[in-house]
Amino acid sequence: MTSSASSARPLREELSLPGMPPALSHYTDAVRFGDLLFVSGMVALDENGEIVGPGDVAAQARRVHELLGAVFAQAGASFADVLKVTVFLLDAADRHAVNEVRKEFFGPARPASTLIQVGALVVPGLLVEIEAVVGIPAGEPRHDLG
Repeated sequence: MTSSASSARPLREELSLPGMPPALSHYTDAVRFGDLLFVSGMVALDENGEIVGPGDVAAQARRVHELLGAVFAQAGASFADVLKVTVFLLDAADRHAVNEVRKEFFGPARPASTLIQVGALVVPGLLVEIEAVVGIPAGEPRHDLG
């Protein structure tokens, strides 16, 4: 590979935002690779690691979408730029409540989506987790994401 080919390769950057819930294992909030942003699964925890909206899937979904929006904004993107989401629910029947919250944040934008019912999430009491893949709009400068 020539040096010009090397310089054309997308750079990998880790995104870690202040005020986010504490990491529960070895990961970062998101990773930008070129014009793609891979956002880790977000859950309804506050900055102290406490559950937001215990027992209320809509309140938890709202918190998750707020966290996602903060990550998107840091990378120069928005909900309109989301390409794909994966939603993990303890009870697939909660999809209707989560979908209502989702409409508030996405507006007319409709990403590709997968819903998976799971037996448990990382912290007992959590009801929903959402991860996303985002396309960074052309011309958005790279940030110091660390």
